[in-house]
Amino acid sequence: MPSSPTLLAIESSCDETSAAVLQGGVLLSNVVATQEIHQQYGGVVPELASRAHQQHIVPVVHEALQRAKVPKNALDAIAFTQGPGLLGALLVGASFAKSMAQGLQIPVVAVHHMRAHILAHFLETPHPPFPFLCLTVSGGHTQLVQVNSPLDMHILGETLDDAVGEAFDKAAKMLGLPYPGGPLIDRHAQTGNPQAFAFTITEMPELNYSFSGVKTNILYFLQAQRRHDPDFVEHHLADLCASIQYTLVETLLVKLRKAAAQTGIRHITIAGGVSANSGLRQALTAEARQHDWHVYIPKMEYCTDNAAMIAMAAHFQYQAGQVGDLAVSPQPRLPF
Repeated sequence: MPSSPTLLAIESSCDETSAAVLQGGVLLSNVVATQEIHQQYGGVVPELASRAHQQHIVPVVHEALQRAKVPKNALDAIAFTQGPGLLGALLVGASFAKSMAQGLQIPVVAVHHMRAHILAHFLETPHPPFPFLCLTVSGGHTQLVQVNSPLDMHILGETLDDAVGEAFDKAAKMLGLPYPGGPLIDRHAQTGNPQAFAFTITEMPELNYSFSGVKTNILYFLQAQRRHDPDFVEHHLADLCASIQYTLVETLLVKLRKAAAQTGIRHITIAGGVSANSGLRQALTAEARQHDWHVYIPKMEYCTDNAAMIAMAAHFQYQAGQVGDLAVSPQPRLPF
């Protein structure tokens, strides 16, 4: 197998259909089609996501190859997201990747979605040296990971109930903001006072997280305030958003500080959709100055789901000989 492979990667774990081409570890193209249909339902509808992936995948793959100026017969392997994710959505990407690989008589590379988020840092320079800590935050996951090499990662702590991205979206829904609400909380928080209202930071054992308690705390607080002032949220929206964002970010940082102290690792990264949150980015930069950390924050385009990160993870797997056959199948709850 070539040491500098040319890879086509496909990402279809949730509501973004994406394809990318990577050659020798260098990204040549990254195309993303976002599904806007879910906004009217206040969340991702799995069946609609699967149908949209079927509509988007051929034009997205075609555009990725066109932009990269790479013909199909120049590909060495095709990578796809094996999991975790929505089963129907994963099936679309996996089936397409395996069919195309079979037609071209090349191998497939099955990639773990959350490991790919971490390895997205290697799409840019400078990238973190090993070992480093990664706070992986998204709508479905919240994890603290020690990364010793591209293929050697260990979870130090994770959420025991809800993910931080889900907490952002649920809090936004309580405030009457449309889906997806996390970015809207971030936007309104820019003009608010993060100390205006105090919400609970749940203390969990070891390096684990919990976000169900703070959601309940926010719900009960808003119910009590609305009984006295039905327009309370409208009158205090910016301060509420800033206070909620501060609480969720501080919950993340409490454990990150502890993990850095326990491991002695000072190279810190963030990954996943919530890593696009400006409050988290600013707080992490401030922590770096205080604790002498070296912090690596990904570009916005590599925070949300994209095939470039799948391609980067596949690059390392391919070099290590970790390629699969056509029997590999999607796993919506794929273990880390």
